[in-house]
Formats: sequence, structure tokens, C-alpha cells
Amino acid sequence: MTEILDLVGIFVFALTGALMGVRKRLDVVGMAVLAEMTALGGGVVRDLILNVRPAAFQSLGYVLVPLAATVIVFFWHPHVARVMPVLLVLDAAGLGLFSAVGTQKALEYGLSPLHAALLGVVTGVGGGMLRDVLAGEIPTLLYDRQLYAVPALLGSGVMAGLSTGGLHGWPATLAAALLVFWLRVAAMRRKWRAPLAKGAEE
Repeated sequence: MTEILDLVGIFVFALTGALMGVRKRLDVVGMAVLAEMTALGGGVVRDLILNVRPAAFQSLGYVLVPLAATVIVFFWHPHVARVMPVLLVLDAAGLGLFSAVGTQKALEYGLSPLHAALLGVVTGVGGGMLRDVLAGEIPTLLYDRQLYAVPALLGSGVMAGLSTGGLHGWPATLAAALLVFWLRVAAMRRKWRAPLAKGAEE
């Protein structure tokens, strides 16, 4: 079940990467690269830090799903763009799942709760950061004006806290993922923003 949810999250992240390729007028190869990086980048960085073989290189599905997303966007990107609000909700769910699972995996490999939570954030937002850098954009992580990294950080912290307190498995993962999802969706709907430095212009 976790792998299925993982692939769904990868698919949604890949769609956003491929759409970025369309906006940047990249060819299909560029779109595929952005889709793969967005979908898999955070998990690959996490696994490399943990010194384990990345999950993306253990299953064909992890590579083929982003390619399928690229094909869909290549042929039907106007239709995909029209359902972007739905994709953003699914993206919030993927952010929550990746952050929670990334934190749990880091704990299993012996990291402290603090470091595990930070690695959970990397898992959730790392792919998007790589996408932005490759596309020539300032990474969203550096101007978290739409509260993307903040929910991931809070959810990863809760995941680390629950695991440290003895609550493991899917109940802890679900609780942390739902917190991230709720905060991200609430931020989108209520237009919550992280504060700017005093005197800085919007």
C-alpha cells in the first residue's frame, strides 16, 4: 500500500515538473528530466545521505511513472493545467507522505530525531528545489511565501516526535502526513504567507 501511495505522489510531482518544462518551452527531453528530478530528487538525496541504494534505482516503476506523466503533459498540457487546483491538493498529499516516510526511514537508519526531521523535509521538497534550479528559477524553498517547506518541517517534526515516543508504523505516518496536508491546503485556501524581513517589499 505504501509503495502505491509513493508512486501516486511521484506521478503528481512529475506532472508539476513536466508542466514547468512546458512553461519554460523545453523539448520533450527537458520535460522528462524535470519530471524525473521533481519526482525522485528528494528521495535520491535522502538515500545518498543515508548511504543506501536509492529506492528509485530498485524498481522500474519509479522511473517509468515520471515518464508516463511526461507523455501525458506533452500531449495534453492545456487539460492538465486546467486541473491544476486538483493537482495542488494531490501535491499536498504527496508532500505529507514523502516528508513522513522520509523522516521514518532516517530514524530507522539511526539518525537523531532532529536530523531525521530535516531529512524528511529534504525528501518532501528536494525534488522541487532541483526542478527550480534546473529551470532557472529561485527555489521555492528560499522564499517560502506559500508555506510549502514549513508544513513539511512541522509534519516531519511530529513524525520524529511520535516515533521517539514509541508510536511507529502507519498510524504515525498517517498522522504526520495528514498534518502536512492540512497545513498546506489551509495555506493555499487562506493565503497564509511566511513573513518577510521588516521593511522588505512584497
